Amino acid sequence: MSVEFTVNGSSVRVDDVDASLLDTLREQLGMRSVKDGCSPQGQCGCCTVLVDGQPRVACVTPTRRIAGRSVTTLEGLDADAPGCTERWTTAFSDCGASQCGFCTPGIIVRLEGLARRGTAADDLPAVERALAAHLCRCTGWRTIVEAWSRAAGETTPAASAAPAAPAQPAPSRSLEDAARRATLEGGAPQRVGPDVAAGRAGFADDTAPAGALVAIARNDGSGWAVASTRAEARRMAGRIQGRRTTEAAPPPLEVPPGDWVRTLRTTWVEPAYLELDAAWCQPGGEPVGPLANGGAFGAKQSSELADTARRLADEHGLPVRVLWTREDAVRHGPKRPPMAAGLDADGSGILRVARTPGVAEAVASVTADLSVEEVDVPGPPTSVDLRGAGWVEAAVVTASLGDENVISSPDGAEAHAEIDDDGRITVQIRCGAPLDEVVLRSYCIGAAHMALGWVTSESLTVGADGEPLDLTVRSFGIPRASDTPEVTVHIEPDDGPPVNGSDAVFAACALAVWRHQGFPPSWPTGRPLR
Repeated sequence: MSVEFTVNGSSVRVDDVDASLLDTLREQLGMRSVKDGCSPQGQCGCCTVLVDGQPRVACVTPTRRIAGRSVTTLEGLDADAPGCTERWTTAFSDCGASQCGFCTPGIIVRLEGLARRGTAADDLPAVERALAAHLCRCTGWRTIVEAWSRAAGETTPAASAAPAAPAQPAPSRSLEDAARRATLEGGAPQRVGPDVAAGRAGFADDTAPAGALVAIARNDGSGWAVASTRAEARRMAGRIQGRRTTEAAPPPLEVPPGDWVRTLRTTWVEPAYLELDAAWCQPGGEPVGPLANGGAFGAKQSSELADTARRLADEHGLPVRVLWTREDAVRHGPKRPPMAAGLDADGSGILRVARTPGVAEAVASVTADLSVEEVDVPGPPTSVDLRGAGWVEAAVVTASLGDENVISSPDGAEAHAEIDDDGRITVQIRCGAPLDEVVLRSYCIGAAHMALGWVTSESLTVGADGEPLDLTVRSFGIPRASDTPEVTVHIEPDDGPPVNGSDAVFAACALAVWRHQGFPPSWPTGRPLR
C-alpha cells in the first residue's frame, strides 16, 4: 500500500503507511524542522505541522490518515504567504524567544495557524491557550508571547487594547556578541539568529547523513538495537511507551535532627530539556555529539552517546545515529541531587544530600557554615553539572534567614528578585558587560520560569528501588505559559568581564517564590504562585 498527499505544495507518495507522520516527514522526506521531543507521546508540540491548515502533532498521527490531505511544515509557510517564515523567525530572534531553537519551529507553525484564523494580535489569552499544546524549557514563555505580538501584529487585526510591548533589540545589535552571551548562559557554544528559531542550529540528529543506521537502546538494557530506520530500531529495541505514575513523590531525605529555625527538603527533579540526546559518527571519524546549540542546563556534559556512535560506526562500517528516547533521558540522564537542610539563626547547620561528586565543593563555594552530609539514595544519577546544583540550594536556604532575595553566584553575578501581590516577578541582575541585553533578558526570564516550577510544581517520582516512575514529559510539572507570570528584568550597567547571570537569577527567584509562599519546608510546595 502507499499513501499520496501534499507537503508544502508538492505531491508526494510514501509506502510505509503505518509510520507516524513525524517519521515520514523526517526520515523519508528530510523535513528537519519537525522535531521529536517526547518519543513519541504527543506531549511536547515540537513536531507540530498544519494539516489542511489546522495544527496537529505529527508524532501520533499515522501517515495513512493524511491520504489526500495537505501538510505544511515550517519550510512551507512561505508557499501561501511569502515572507511568512522570516517574519516569525526574525520576531523570535529580536524578542529572545528562541534559545536552543529546538521547540520553536513547532511553536511558530501553531502560532501561524492561530494567525490564519484571524486571532487578534492582542488576544494574549488565546495565545497562551494555544501554547498549552507545547513545552519550552528555555525561554519562560513571556518572550514567545512577545514574539507573537510583534509578528502577528503585522498581519492580524488588532482589538482595542494595544499588544504587549516586545523586547526591543539594540539598534546596532551584534549577533556575535549575542552568541557570546548565550554561550555564557547556556554553558555550551551557542548561536543566535533567525535560523536558530527555525530549528537550524545544527542539532546532531538533523545533521546526520542520509542512510545512516539508527541505534536505540534495548528496553532490557542489553545494548543497542541497530537498524536502517528509527521505527525498526524502536521495534527491535522492544521500546514500550512510558507512562505517568499516580504515586506520590515525597522528598527522599529527612532533615537532620536538630532544633532548626529553617528547614528545606527537595526531591528528584528532571531537567526536561526538549532536545533529546543524539550523536552520529562516520566509520573512523570524529562523532557529532549531543552538545549542539545548548547544554541542556548541564545535563549533557557527561553524555556517552558520542563515544557510542563512534564504536557502533566502526563496528558496522557505516555511519550510525545514536538516539536516546524520552524514557532513556529520564532513567539515565543526570538529576540535581535531592537535599534536606536544617539551619540555625546564624546560618550554620547541616545539609544532607544524595551522594554526588563535587557537591560539597559546590556548597562550600557560597558558604562555609553548612556541614555537608552525603548519603547513598537509590535513584537515577545525579550531577553538579546541572544549573547551580548544590550551591543554589545552599545559597537559597542561607539567604532565607535574611530579609532580601539577593543571591551572589560563585561566578560573581548578583541577582535580586521580588514578587508583588499579583504574582508578578521583577528581577535585577548584574553580571558584567551584558554583551546583548535581548539574550540576557531571555535567559533571566527562562531562569525565573525554571525556579518557579522547581519550588512550586516540578518533581520526578522515583520508586523505592531507585527506578523513575514518571516517564512522560508532561509528568514533570513544568509550568505552562498560562501559569507563568509577567517577568520584568532590569539589567544593571556593568563594564566588568561578562559572567553567567541566569544561574544567580534562578537562585534569587527560587528564594523569592519560597519567601512569597511562607517558607514551606518541602519542594515542590504544590501551591501555584498566583
